[in-house]
Amino acid sequence: MADNTNSGGGNAGLAFIVGGIVVVLAIIAYFVFARGGMEPEAKSVDVDVNLPEVSAPAVPGN
Repeated sequence: MADNTNSGGGNAGLAFIVGGIVVVLAIIAYFVFARGGMEPEAKSVDVDVNLPEVSAPAVPGN
């Protein structure tokens, strides 16, 4: 019988594909969680709400 000496040779391409996917996911995770290294903008929110006075209608007297 002939011995199979080519074990594992066919998986080299698959290893490069999986390695590439891992690298791409690591880069995406960096930009998502670190926000691309950019500093967040300081925003000042000042809301002033002025509503007119609302009164109930007069009840007719008996």
